[in-house]
Amino acid sequence: MILKSLKKNGIMTITYFKDGFLETCKGNMYRLNLNEQTLSIKDNNQKIFSIRLSHIKEIH
Repeated sequence: MILKSLKKNGIMTITYFKDGFLETCKGNMYRLNLNEQTLSIKDNNQKIFSIRLSHIKEIH
């Protein structure tokens, strides 16, 4: 279900768990690494966030 949400282009908002707290990240998909099970997002400031797929709660 998460991978299906990644098919859309443009800006997405990802809600995920980090150190036991819910965090939100907004940006474009930068890289999807299925070997390491990570998703990288680049925000408007060109900062790259790496998120484990198992920590993602939802994608909008």
